[in-house]
Amino acid sequence: MVTIETDYLVVGAGAAGMAFTDSLITGSDSDVVLVDRRHRPGGHWHNAYPFVRLHQPAAFYGVNSRVLGSDSIDVAGPNAGMYERVTGVEVLDYFQRVLDEQFLPSGQVRFFGMCDYLGEQSGTHQVESRLTGERTEVRVRQKLVDATYLETPVPSLHSPSFTVDPDVRFMPVNDLVSLSKPSSGFTVIGAGKTAMDACIWLLDNGVDPDLIRWIRPRDAWLLDRTFAQPLELVGSLMEGVALNLQSAAEAENVDDLFLRLEACGQLVRLDPAVGPTMYRCATVSQGEIESLGRIRNVIRQGRVRSIGSEQILLEEASIPTGRQQVHIDCTAAGLRVSPARPIFEQDRITLQQIRTCQPTFNAALVGYLEGAREDLEEKNRLCPPNPYPDAAFDWLTSSSISWRAQAAWNRDPDLGAWLESSRLNASRGIAAHLAEPQMQSALTRYLEYSEPAIENLDRLTARGT
Repeated sequence: MVTIETDYLVVGAGAAGMAFTDSLITGSDSDVVLVDRRHRPGGHWHNAYPFVRLHQPAAFYGVNSRVLGSDSIDVAGPNAGMYERVTGVEVLDYFQRVLDEQFLPSGQVRFFGMCDYLGEQSGTHQVESRLTGERTEVRVRQKLVDATYLETPVPSLHSPSFTVDPDVRFMPVNDLVSLSKPSSGFTVIGAGKTAMDACIWLLDNGVDPDLIRWIRPRDAWLLDRTFAQPLELVGSLMEGVALNLQSAAEAENVDDLFLRLEACGQLVRLDPAVGPTMYRCATVSQGEIESLGRIRNVIRQGRVRSIGSEQILLEEASIPTGRQQVHIDCTAAGLRVSPARPIFEQDRITLQQIRTCQPTFNAALVGYLEGAREDLEEKNRLCPPNPYPDAAFDWLTSSSISWRAQAAWNRDPDLGAWLESSRLNASRGIAAHLAEPQMQSALTRYLEYSEPAIENLDRLTARGT
């Protein structure tokens, strides 16, 4: 068995693992061994459906040291007026270039692809090649970095929770692009962003909305992408933050909070007649909402129990189907909801969310602090773990943790300087836009409502209503 040594063993070369490694080697002379079971970096993007795009602007996704895309605002199409959202193929190419053109030439990173991490035995870690079975012993001088704790579940690797008859036309969303014969109709199964993307893809490719039925057991609160714009549009982002804070500060109860968030445009829903019970950070544009509104056959009779050749059994009813109907599985969770654990431990780092639903920014922040700070307690104070939300009520806790963390960052000059230099920080560049009326108004309300918002969310969370 070959034995090697390193400062940090990073398990997982997905977006989080790459962003962490980039920040760590930029701010220190650390040596890193990067391990992944896939043949190249990119994580879940290898298994994503072919027509997937980033749900956020590319301008604040990836690693700090390299621009993704062109930092341009789209002038046409469904994303017009907002910063570009690159495709999954572009994301994979980007991470490969980061590895080939930056990490490996630095001499600080070694990449072990097609390898499984087997765990720690007798104080050393073992990695096994999926191709040869050869094992490598890794002696870690500093820490193991777990970049897989919140690994994204994707449709193509997902086993549905219901049974499907073998003669039913059933497929993960990935296989839509491989259809070779017409269908009598399409049944989209799932309530999240993947299902929305599947529906929009069908509509954009000429499928009559009346031929689409959507099994949507619960509705979600969604984020309007207009308010998630960086760089030259950072004023709109800060306006959105200020509106969130004001809504949280003034809400009398949880129902009132969501009504306020909807009234000011920060949360939107697909059907005004249905109260959402889910929140999973999905972003949409107004054009996407209008497009999805064309699908009138939405079935809300609970989750699917089984799909047969003639009927679909749901939790609360059954509906007819047929052998020529295409059933599209979009039920993979998308976000892995795992219990919070300390991000920094004596010999381990577990990458998790801090600012809600910003995976690469959070990983880069952890990488920076690991290289720049020594005190374990201080690093954990600045990086409170923030589990992914699932239920609508989780908006309260995830927002509160994010805002408390931001307040701590604002009081730390060195960290503030890093935040301003970080391309993954969506709110960087505020100072350059201070003369804009929108920014002035947003910052005034931000300062006024920050503390009352956190205090009120604590009260609402404790009451549960």
